Amino acid sequence: MLNLIMSLLLAYIIGSIPIGFIFGKVLKKIDIREHGSGNVGATNIFRVVGKVPGIIVLIIDMLKGAVCVAFLPEIFFNNTIGIIFGPELYKILIGIAVISGHVWTIFLKFKGGKGVATTAGVLVILTPKALAGSAIVWGAVFAAFKIVSIASIAASILLPVFSVIFYRSIYLVLFTVLLSIVGTYKHKSNIKRLLRGEEKRLI
Repeated sequence: MLNLIMSLLLAYIIGSIPIGFIFGKVLKKIDIREHGSGNVGATNIFRVVGKVPGIIVLIIDMLKGAVCVAFLPEIFFNNTIGIIFGPELYKILIGIAVISGHVWTIFLKFKGGKGVATTAGVLVILTPKALAGSAIVWGAVFAAFKIVSIASIAASILLPVFSVIFYRSIYLVLFTVLLSIVGTYKHKSNIKRLLRGEEKRLI
């Protein structure tokens, strides 16, 4: 069980690295939590620090999820983990750990980003077809409204639907349901601003 504990802890720590916060400090000498929406994710970096830094943060946050799910099982998976969980469920647990690290980062008093980019990185390894479906929804909704939060919420809500369509694994379906719930909940401040008509367009 030591391998399981070590791998989940490592995934959580990697997920916890606050890339957006670091970029804000290094490039603008600011605490990104005190500017824009106050979020440490790529969208707020895009608005406050710049387009290129925002895109770089987005890519790195995605890589955190993808790298953990793709490579940590190669290092830590053993017979004990295989017997208890199996490879698929183990990868899902790694995904949960790295996303949790991003959303509840230990380095910022457990207040991190919304987890959209890191979740996408996890899903590109675990459920690429479901992710592609959600990405199409995201792109269509963003094109219509130019508001990232609306696009992200729509994509999050429909993610389990695509998981059911493309996959038969109960573990993956339940995982995407969990992601949908957490992803929508993390946008609660955006939902409040949307209802007040105060949510800003990205471009």
